[in-house]
Amino acid sequence: MQPKNLHSVHQSLLLWYKKNGRHDLPWRNASDVYHVYLSEVMLQQTQVKRVLEEYYFPFLARFATLEALANAPLEEVFALWSGLGYYRRAKNLHESVKLCGGVLPRDIAQLLQLPGVGRYTAHAVCSFGYGDAVGVVDTNIARVLRRYFGLKEAKEAQLWEAAELFLNRTSPTHHNLSLMDLGSLVCLPKAPLCHACPLETSCRAVKEIEAYTQTQKKNYSEKNLFFGMCGDGTKVAMCHSDGGMYKDMLTLPPLQESTCREEALVGSFRHSVTKYRLHIYLYRVDVRELGEVVWVDASDFASLGVSSMTKKALRLYADTMKKEKRCTKHF
Repeated sequence: MQPKNLHSVHQSLLLWYKKNGRHDLPWRNASDVYHVYLSEVMLQQTQVKRVLEEYYFPFLARFATLEALANAPLEEVFALWSGLGYYRRAKNLHESVKLCGGVLPRDIAQLLQLPGVGRYTAHAVCSFGYGDAVGVVDTNIARVLRRYFGLKEAKEAQLWEAAELFLNRTSPTHHNLSLMDLGSLVCLPKAPLCHACPLETSCRAVKEIEAYTQTQKKNYSEKNLFFGMCGDGTKVAMCHSDGGMYKDMLTLPPLQESTCREEALVGSFRHSVTKYRLHIYLYRVDVRELGEVVWVDASDFASLGVSSMTKKALRLYADTMKKEKRCTKHF
């Protein structure tokens, strides 16, 4: 599988990375492996731009060390994660650092024992955080490897094997980062810039690149969700979710569709999250119709861990109350 001129290929790749790589990403210049770990968790299913501009720095400003994060209440962690989505990541991160005793394991097997840490994250922490000579395979690297070695139908195990065989053990961290950036900037899913690729001359897919640019259409699931709205002045009744994608977070009280009365409808909106396309319906309810609730003041929302879906619902409710002259304060 290895090209005959492997050393030359490695050098070309590193030269390309030196000139074109995303060296300004803060977690690539971090001396603390915790910063690398945090970035990897935040970047799961999330664009670099969004993490960089909205979440990474505020999170580190509040939780500067593993110990600070481990000692913080989960509600504070959710508050700094609010709007980033995939909230299970935040809970797993919090649980993991509490198990670490202030130091992230360097051993891959031990890292894999931490909640939410899979093969990619464990290898990424060891490669980017500790500089270990281990292969790394994310979506971008997988695409580069498939095309370069002609592994169009390769399974995950084959790609990890290819990553290890192709690894530059003299400069493993920069090698893995260069493959990641190459996939992000040049070896694009639909329109790869082969002329700008340092691997072009030895890439097995370059002459049939069309066969490697066919992407499967994403399938989304439609779901209807129903929530109760109950206000008391500037306060709104909320509850702690006991399951689903918002587990342990504050949400509006969920309702069964069969209990919703058409005349009590406040409004509805659409919301996209992961593989779901949600249609949210909000209904006025009497607090006596609900179970245990938490009364939350509008002024506290900014410091609470509520999802972007819940924030949308609260804005809709506030707008409705203003129109009906029942509320004069913004939530």
